Amino acid sequence: MSDMDVEVLTARDVPLGGPRAMTVRRTLPQRARTLIGAWCFADHYGPDHVADTGGMDVAPHPHTGLQTVSWLFSGEIEHRDSLGSHAFVRPGELNLMTGGHGIAHTEVSTPDATVLHGVQLWVALPGEHRHAPRDFQHHAPKTLRVAGADIRVFLGTLAGDTSPVRTYTPLLGAEIVLDAGVTVTLDVDPDFEHGLLVDQGDIRLDGSPLRPAELGYTGPGRTRLTLANAADRPARAILLGGPPFDEEIVMWWNFIGRSHQDIVEAREAWEHSSDRFGSVDGYPGDRLPAPALPNAVIAPRKNPSRQ
Repeated sequence: MSDMDVEVLTARDVPLGGPRAMTVRRTLPQRARTLIGAWCFADHYGPDHVADTGGMDVAPHPHTGLQTVSWLFSGEIEHRDSLGSHAFVRPGELNLMTGGHGIAHTEVSTPDATVLHGVQLWVALPGEHRHAPRDFQHHAPKTLRVAGADIRVFLGTLAGDTSPVRTYTPLLGAEIVLDAGVTVTLDVDPDFEHGLLVDQGDIRLDGSPLRPAELGYTGPGRTRLTLANAADRPARAILLGGPPFDEEIVMWWNFIGRSHQDIVEAREAWEHSSDRFGSVDGYPGDRLPAPALPNAVIAPRKNPSRQ
């Protein structure tokens, strides 16, 4: 494809780990595209009625080489990690956790959460920062009103607003809610590639139709993106962006490294309760064991070459 085309990525259903698994829709990574900027993982879930499904209960589990981005449309999730953070993920509020060298955390929906609906995203750390220390940041962005759209910028800069949240590569992350019948054109960084993940409604991205749970990808070179909602009800999407991330990464389970050996060492450290990941206080249960490694070398991933 050329950088002026819109590539449509479809999601696959994946059970979230743990004894009380909930199903999520995963659009990144996949064979056609591993990353959008440094965004390397996108799960989209809900509306999930907690009374019917039991909600989210993810026991202590590890991460390396990445930052996690939690964003909700509805519901509430309790977060605990081995840095000692105890926080809540609420609609319209960003929680960003850095697990460079190693961190562990839990995610549990609260008793007040009746409907869970949101996205869980990962950002790959660049090689020079992939062993960054543990960190946790919270930010509640203001709502911008732009030409019939409500925009919340949780990472980077869009529509004149800049998030204060620290990242290790330039990134864009924003929730966009389009009124019925509205078209909005947004100025964007031409050095960025972008992905628009549709949550509800049908949206046209630069003229290409996207349905709920689809992600539209655009390559670098655009100075503007046009989003159109021709329906008679609001539509909502998450816009992601960043300069192309040209490093090869190895992704397996909750780890991001640069080689198969990186993954082997991280798994061994987790299974032996190493100080590398620390411990999470306050969770009433056992931690998640690591799955068995495949009987093959885990190959690095990189985006296909841009034509």
